[in-house]
Amino acid sequence: MFKSIRKTQAHIIMIKFFKYLLATVIGSLLSIVILVLIAVGFVAALTASADQEVTVKSNTILQLKLEGEISERSNEDPFSELLASLSDAPAKEGLNRILQNINKAKRDPNITGILLESGMMNAGYATIEEIRNALIDFKTSGKFVYSYAPVYTQKAYYLASAADKVYLTPGGMLEFKGLFAERTFFKGTLDKLGIEMQIFKHGKFKSAVEPFTLEQMSDASRLQTEVYINSMWDFLVAKIADSRHLTTTQVNDEASKMSLFLGDSAIKQSGLIDSLIYKDELLTLLKTKTNTPEKDDLNAISNAKYAKVYVSKDDDKEYIKEKIAIIYAEGEIDGGGSRDGINSDKLSKTIREARRDSSIKAIVLRINSPGGSALGSEIIWREVKLARQTKPVIVSMGDLAASGGYYIACEADYIVAHPTTLTGSIGIFGLIPNTKGLMDKIGLTFDGVKTNEFADMPSVTRPFRKEEQMMLQAYVEKGYQTFITRCADGRKTSKDSIDAIGQGRVWSGQNALGIHLVDELGGINRAIEVAKEKANLKNYRLVELPEIPDAFEQFIKDMSGDARMFIGKSIMGDDYKHLQLLENLKHSAQIQARMPYNINVY
Repeated sequence: MFKSIRKTQAHIIMIKFFKYLLATVIGSLLSIVILVLIAVGFVAALTASADQEVTVKSNTILQLKLEGEISERSNEDPFSELLASLSDAPAKEGLNRILQNINKAKRDPNITGILLESGMMNAGYATIEEIRNALIDFKTSGKFVYSYAPVYTQKAYYLASAADKVYLTPGGMLEFKGLFAERTFFKGTLDKLGIEMQIFKHGKFKSAVEPFTLEQMSDASRLQTEVYINSMWDFLVAKIADSRHLTTTQVNDEASKMSLFLGDSAIKQSGLIDSLIYKDELLTLLKTKTNTPEKDDLNAISNAKYAKVYVSKDDDKEYIKEKIAIIYAEGEIDGGGSRDGINSDKLSKTIREARRDSSIKAIVLRINSPGGSALGSEIIWREVKLARQTKPVIVSMGDLAASGGYYIACEADYIVAHPTTLTGSIGIFGLIPNTKGLMDKIGLTFDGVKTNEFADMPSVTRPFRKEEQMMLQAYVEKGYQTFITRCADGRKTSKDSIDAIGQGRVWSGQNALGIHLVDELGGINRAIEVAKEKANLKNYRLVELPEIPDAFEQFIKDMSGDARMFIGKSIMGDDYKHLQLLENLKHSAQIQARMPYNINVY
């Protein structure tokens, strides 16, 4: 009897277990379906709102708050904008959208001026130069540009210096101190761990490997850094002096005073700003400037909203068949650890499709890249060469177009760079660790069987044998010879001439002009003008490639890509870039045509 009861109880328990399990599974599936439907509805709503055209009231100020990361191109990503708004972090902005908005505002009768509130910019100097030049051009319309911030970083001040008036909050801070470039060396740490970095390179200036082999900059690396950083600084000082009606000596003197810690009166006397005012005083000033009654609010519109405003042109090009394609090449070439950056196969396909499109009469290849995979660079170079045989190809260089970034540029008909662009770095290196010392310390040993002499090559658990070292060095030398051959052919000079300015050396755009690595100094608009001239076009319209995915497709990508990056950045802040670099290196090709180090000039 008791056995029968126990069996019955067990039976009841099993029934309840499976009932709860089934309910849990069904509930989970329903939850997933509901979440997907909510996500689809959310994206659909965002897409619908994104497509709605915005109108601008008369007497409106365009408000430029550029304090997030600025990439080459806006991806119109509603998910990223949502994440930014939820975290109260500045949203990522596209340089193309900023320039288009400034140009549009110039001819928009409803826009009376621009208020620049960008005291904490996160962009390279060449990118800032593009925006700065656009603001200077905007002022030729007779409209005003005012800048206001409680704190100006040095980069932000360089942009602000183009404004008619530069205002700072009383008690605020102005960072203006000169340029500084620093890199981190890992040799001491690797020695303690027992890890040896096995290096294969060509070029005395190819200093990408130095952090793993030295504890400070080599003489060659220090020399090249001094040359390009002084070239950049001289250019910035001259531009600020011109805008602020000062001499270059006065500007340099103020930089040497470390204005960050000066009092209000000293900052005002420096001539770098016009006045120290509070926000309410700024608003009163703007109301006077725009003839807005004191009791009324100012009409202002953000950069993101203004992008949805249509302003007609006298020469509207919407229905013109002939096109100039702007193809964006931004980020590391075949980095592997992130979906961001340049994928050689995808970029090659984009260039190939533009070459075959008869309505595209010229290509502007916009490059902002430190380089990367030597093989990936060669693949892209081939498509640039083929495109050049059918139509003009003009390169526009952003903050960086170095090593692999220069590799894919050298075959173009014409190269336009900013004075502050970092370019050149014509060299190749390979970097493979030997962890035997570390393995010995922790007691790990390895043994195996091979069928052929080099079947276990490359290995990170032992040092390379002499014949293996010779093979890898020969491979790097072969790659370097290919690199300088490509550059010599593209630039119509000799390999010896390229080698003399190569060897991995980094140059500023200003330096590069003097040694014929670039043809002209200017921004993307100048590159478009050159493309127009070389294609003999009177009327044309611009198309940007590759095409940006729609909002839903972008949302799906973001769920696996940018969301993870967003979380990482939220936790680590600006230090996330170091983790991202290690992730990229882990997945990258072993032979690299890459910048000698991650450069961020402050």
